[in-house]
Amino acid sequence: MPRTSINGKVNLAVDLGDPFLNHVVDGFFKIGAVAVGKVAVEETYHVVARGSVSKKNFEHSLKKMCKEGAYWGAVAGLYVGMEYGVERVRGTRDWKNAMVGGALTGALVSAVGNNNRDKIVLDAITGGAVATAAEFISYLT
Repeated sequence: MPRTSINGKVNLAVDLGDPFLNHVVDGFFKIGAVAVGKVAVEETYHVVARGSVSKKNFEHSLKKMCKEGAYWGAVAGLYVGMEYGVERVRGTRDWKNAMVGGALTGALVSAVGNNNRDKIVLDAITGGAVATAAEFISYLT
């Protein structure tokens, strides 16, 4: 079961009874939390730059945090699920799983955005390249 630790103080364990679902939900929460933090920092910067805080600005920031967190969490959950599924089908754990998972995720996210076929293929290539690069970098650390 995946475990998420934040600064060594908060430990969140998710167990849905299925390893695939556990990985997907764990990826959703991890990257969703990063996206929420990113938006929170950006919105704080904008408030400081404007020099004023209003209820409307606060509500807008909160909605943006939720939207971005859900979007990036969903994309991350999709990627983690794809990579895990490819690993299970292939029966091995290596960089190729990341490449195929990233390509499938890139293609699906692009297709949902109603892009044309060429854009979907380019997004699949980009997804596979980014996922493979991230996997190679993780081997170095």
